[in-house]
Amino acid sequence: MPDLILHQYDLSPFCEKLRLAFGVKDLAWRAVEVPVWPPRPDTVPLTAGFRRAPVLQVGADIYCDTLLILRELDRRHPEPTLYPDDQVGLASVLSWWADTTTFLPAATLTTSIIGDGVPAEFIEDRIRFMKHDFSKAASLRDLPLNRQRTAAQMGFLADMLKDGRPFLLGHSLSAADLSAYHTLWFARQNGGAEAEALLPFRPLLAWMDRVAAVGHGRRAAMAADEALRIAREAEPEPVRGVAADDPSGLKGGEWVEVRTDDANDPIRGQLVAADPTELVIRHKNDSVGTVHVHFPRFGYSAVAEPA
Repeated sequence: MPDLILHQYDLSPFCEKLRLAFGVKDLAWRAVEVPVWPPRPDTVPLTAGFRRAPVLQVGADIYCDTLLILRELDRRHPEPTLYPDDQVGLASVLSWWADTTTFLPAATLTTSIIGDGVPAEFIEDRIRFMKHDFSKAASLRDLPLNRQRTAAQMGFLADMLKDGRPFLLGHSLSAADLSAYHTLWFARQNGGAEAEALLPFRPLLAWMDRVAAVGHGRRAAMAADEALRIAREAEPEPVRGVAADDPSGLKGGEWVEVRTDDANDPIRGQLVAADPTELVIRHKNDSVGTVHVHFPRFGYSAVAEPA
């Protein structure tokens, strides 16, 4: 089986989510370290313009967004599943809720504590890309708002766990646990005692310890040029094509832009597959040869590339 290659950086909570998924499944994987902020010259050739991390590479297939990557890991390595009792929809919706409502408040609360140590280049990039200011001054200004928002979300998690269940969906850890955990991990890891004083961690600590205990699997380093070589020498796996009644109205082989709900990545390629859960485009350049780039359907849309 081809190597699981994660293009990632250690500070990222979204990368932590996937590191823990490898731990749940006790998988061997290779880590390609990417810069904390763009440019990422060894990653973008793989992704047709998607600039975020993490990205999972399996040969010449590139998977973007943790929502899709978790499902792909589960498809390739079904046991133990990240979707116990086949609760794919529920775990995915809870994951989306946690990612979209907790990340910015928790991360901005954290930068209100550590903001003096955040590089100016990182702040400038996030202002351009996310339209969000992580500077210490801006983070302190919004601290009362972000403290309330994060605490309210933590209250929902505590309520889910109040019956004594070990994990959010019951007795088994799921994708929902990883998604709810990773931004709180970021706040606690980087904000330390100050973050713990600002947020109601106590009801969640036993649950957080259980999630952390799964570890990160079996990690080994890989150089970026080796990952590019692997992509260049591999062929993408077969795809199912585009259904005639796909809601996009597009057909296989059309050149498209893939647009995200929350960013402005200039993602372009040739549409080769689309179904209710996934969009796949073909992308080619000299660095990586021909690759298939996969996106979740939820949060991403394909439109015909303007003439």
